[in-house]
Amino acid sequence: MAPSTLKPDVPITLQELEPSSEMFKQGASLRVTGMYVCSAVVVIQDGSARLKIDTQNLRDISFRSNSTFQFIGELLIQPNNDAILQARVGRNVDGLDLNLYQQSLIIRRQHEAKLLSSRRP
Repeated sequence: MAPSTLKPDVPITLQELEPSSEMFKQGASLRVTGMYVCSAVVVIQDGSARLKIDTQNLRDISFRSNSTFQFIGELLIQPNNDAILQARVGRNVDGLDLNLYQQSLIIRRQHEAKLLSSRRP
């Protein structure tokens, strides 16, 4: 069996996905959460931040306006710095408290940084 080339996803907020961000790179494996906004091309929104989602690989997911969805996939950056997440997983997360979720991301990152610094000689 060949080793998997699938990278673990990094949970981020849409506000963090700016061209100047270290996460804004071709092929980055990300987990994003936002409210479903548009049906022609799936667009999610968190505050004023928006991201296009390519859902062609997803099955059995029903999109409803004003519902919150979470996607895991790889970031594809167009030459004009337009970003599209090629989703491999998608799920409805209605009921998720986005403020609490964002706080948990901060605590998780602090914990991961502490673990990394404790492992360094």
